[in-house]
Amino acid sequence: MKQQLEALRVEALAQLDALSSQKEIEDFRIRMLGKKGELTALLRGMGSVPAEERPVIGQMVNELRQLLEEKLETKASVLASEAKNARLAAETIDVTLPGEQRTVGGLHPLNNVLEDLIDIFRSMGFDVVDGPEAETDYYNFEALNVPADHPARDMQDTFYLADNLLLRTQTSAAQIRTMENRKPPIRIICPGRVFRADEVDATHSPVFHQVEGLVVDKGITMCDLKGVLEQFAREIYGPQTKVKFRPSFFPFTEPSVEVDVSCSECGGEGCRVCKGTGWIEILGAGMVHPRVLSGCGIDPEEYSGFAFGIGLDRLTTTRHKISDIRLLFENDVRFLDQF
Repeated sequence: MKQQLEALRVEALAQLDALSSQKEIEDFRIRMLGKKGELTALLRGMGSVPAEERPVIGQMVNELRQLLEEKLETKASVLASEAKNARLAAETIDVTLPGEQRTVGGLHPLNNVLEDLIDIFRSMGFDVVDGPEAETDYYNFEALNVPADHPARDMQDTFYLADNLLLRTQTSAAQIRTMENRKPPIRIICPGRVFRADEVDATHSPVFHQVEGLVVDKGITMCDLKGVLEQFAREIYGPQTKVKFRPSFFPFTEPSVEVDVSCSECGGEGCRVCKGTGWIEILGAGMVHPRVLSGCGIDPEEYSGFAFGIGLDRLTTTRHKISDIRLLFENDVRFLDQF
């Protein structure tokens, strides 16, 4: 029995030194010290040992068990420390290295200018309203004093979806809906996309953006329109900006004007951007036609108003000196990164 215990001790210590994982340690413990382990199997043979030798054999068994348990605990601790050190070495972060550069997004130049526009007009008491992009012929044309046989319809190549349904060619349709549902005083702007069957080139697109404005109240005159638009132009282009009104024609305003601003590139002296004139056209405007007011249930004898339409795309290109409107729609990151 003593020889068997000594042989088991030598074999167990040799195997224990070769263990390399926590799983191997647990398997060794079960194999050697478990209920069906080799040490337990030896103890079952104690019945054949003479009575006077049993205390000595029992002490040897206990000493071997205690030795193996201590060795196992030490081995487990060493393996755990080695695993931790290996993991720390693999996961080491050099805090002196520069961090990864992450691309930060920003507003599209159109949205950037639109937000400035909204802030400017809100500071003057305007509300922001919206309308559907798929409009009826009535709201897009007839209610704006453009009947079916009016020559002004030839100026707008319209996308028709079905009978009496089309893609809006101007956000003025939202003004009609507002006047039908609100009583004066009214002071609104209507930003949004509009659609016309234009050829795509540096200055034209079948999809573009407008910001229409409307004011209706008692005693509104052309002076009010001039004051609002001059304030708007100077906020957008700078306090040195000059504004010029030229007579024009729109079916839904009378009188009507085109509005030019002094070229920000050359200061009004004439350059390639303004084609040598010193002026850049930015919008059309005028006093709301009495027929438009009466068609919306507003008495033109009591109320008057003005309206204006700003081309957001043109405003963006002139403000940021962008030579081609197509750059606003191509989503080229190299272009957008500049903003």
